[in-house]
Amino acid sequence: MNQITVMGMVLSAVPIGEYDKRVVILTRERGKISAFARGARKPGNALSGVINPFSFGEFTVYEGRTSYTLVSASISNYFAELREDIEGAYYGFYFVEIASYYCREANDEREMLKLLYQTMRALINEKIPNRLIRYIYELKAICINGEAPQVFQCVVCGDKERPGKFSTLKGGKVCTHCIRDVYDGLELDPSTWYTLQYIESAKVEHLYNFTVSDLVLRELAMVMGRYMDVYVDHQFKSLEILKLMT
Repeated sequence: MNQITVMGMVLSAVPIGEYDKRVVILTRERGKISAFARGARKPGNALSGVINPFSFGEFTVYEGRTSYTLVSASISNYFAELREDIEGAYYGFYFVEIASYYCREANDEREMLKLLYQTMRALINEKIPNRLIRYIYELKAICINGEAPQVFQCVVCGDKERPGKFSTLKGGKVCTHCIRDVYDGLELDPSTWYTLQYIESAKVEHLYNFTVSDLVLRELAMVMGRYMDVYVDHQFKSLEILKLMT
């Protein structure tokens, strides 16, 4: 077996048998991988404290023909603040659940890993509302995976000047000349359009450096709620819990 070291974040860890765990890690080098952490449930085992969700660092694994085995880990950020913030923790679970849904082994998932890491950092920054972090993350994750709505020009005719409405079914902005047959158009404040454009175009490192008005936050909620329902056809368990909490 080949021993390699990868950098990444733990997405989940579930019990296997009496003493082991199966750990899912989003890595920079190999995309999303599953690794067996043997003995991780035994008291005092060196792996027991380093394979919790959100743990970010370097992981040394044996690479077998069909699976990985976790040997050791050096964690640089546990995001321990979330252990004392139940709502923040469930937002974190939602974000890793989305990452797990989108990411695949052997894919280049560096942008998704970068987004996840920066989003977790934003979660422990009390200056940014959790709901805003959620909508930014959802939209940017969709962008990285090639399903972004068109927010810079009309999806029908390509016009960049005329005002328009946001149509989920059309996949973005529809201008006033093309709106006739659109029945799900949302009228958005200019600041909401700008926010959507910024999220789609900004580098991941610069995503979480702003806040928005209550109006923009409400409109982002409508846009992302509809868009996720149509284009991400998946029920996220942690989101269901979040809805009960918030």
